[in-house]
Amino acid sequence: MTSATATITTTQPEEYDRRKELQEFEDTKLGVKGLVDSGITQIPRIFHRPPDADSLPESDPNEDPIPMIDLSDPESDLAGRIRDAAAKFGFFQVVNHGIPVSLLDRLIAGVRDFHELPAPEKKGYYRRAPGVSFFSNVDLFLSKAATWRDTLQIRLSPNPVDPATIPDSCRITNAGIPGFGRDEVIEWDREVRQLGERLLALLSQGLGVDANKLKDMSCSEGRLMVAHYYPYCPEPDKTLGIGCHSDPGLLTVLLQDQAGGLQVKHHHKWVEVKPVHGALVINVGNLLQMISNDQYTSAEHRVLANSHQEPRVSIAVFFNPSIRENLYGPLPESVSTEKPAIYRQFTYSEYITKFFTKELDGKSILNYFRLHNE
Repeated sequence: MTSATATITTTQPEEYDRRKELQEFEDTKLGVKGLVDSGITQIPRIFHRPPDADSLPESDPNEDPIPMIDLSDPESDLAGRIRDAAAKFGFFQVVNHGIPVSLLDRLIAGVRDFHELPAPEKKGYYRRAPGVSFFSNVDLFLSKAATWRDTLQIRLSPNPVDPATIPDSCRITNAGIPGFGRDEVIEWDREVRQLGERLLALLSQGLGVDANKLKDMSCSEGRLMVAHYYPYCPEPDKTLGIGCHSDPGLLTVLLQDQAGGLQVKHHHKWVEVKPVHGALVINVGNLLQMISNDQYTSAEHRVLANSHQEPRVSIAVFFNPSIRENLYGPLPESVSTEKPAIYRQFTYSEYITKFFTKELDGKSILNYFRLHNE
């Protein structure tokens, strides 16, 4: 082990000071990539998930029920197809979305490049604060078990970070693709915002309201980019890349590489979201489920720990309201005598504060805002 990771025990005593070991891991500022680089063959106990966690069967790997929607198809009822996918699965993939595939490839390569920087360079970004930050496990000190991933996080809107603070590798990656930097992040935000607003318009139409309804509620203005890196895990059966959870906001646009590992809970099984080069994965967040009065569903999902030598990389943009003190809850158009409001009204500030004071654990947060009058 290197001196930076030598304090992280890999033995498994019956009793141990979990908080102390979490802090020791945090203090290395190297994330799980640092543990891998140290040459460990057993993962520390802080990463061991409970034996019965997420104990659902996995679906047949030959099945692929997650809808694939071609956004360029002029004959397709896009609003209807997206409505059905958001209601039935909470997940779907889109192709021909208008974002250059070359940009997507540069982003994947560049995120990998950042996470594989020499430790002294990368440690300078390690912090748990808004803006630009690098860390491991957003819920590290709240979860029952840490998970095997590191994250680079960049706030895109409504208060974008100073571009000078965005890592700018300007290097050629091992794949021969120019690494990403400030220009690519700015271009990605511009492109993904346009796509997000188009999807929010189609989702609004699927609810029977004006196409601009969700946009007018500032739902495309709060954007956060998280770039996850899942390195090789020497004991993948003992942990996860990210545990079972649902996303907090309105909508998530996810770019994943070809490694696989993302699974969605559907009909009491784990269903793989198969990687498709050039496609983007879209999923409904908890806030959209509540605004739609359960017409749309936020699906629980997870990522398996990476058992391959090559890392897995994914980049998500979360769409959230930018006006934090407005009231949110079921749209009036989604409420009727036959379908009364399921959730109370709340501010986004109250909601997101509640979300970040608990671990990522399924969809339990919805119960906090439920009226219990069904």
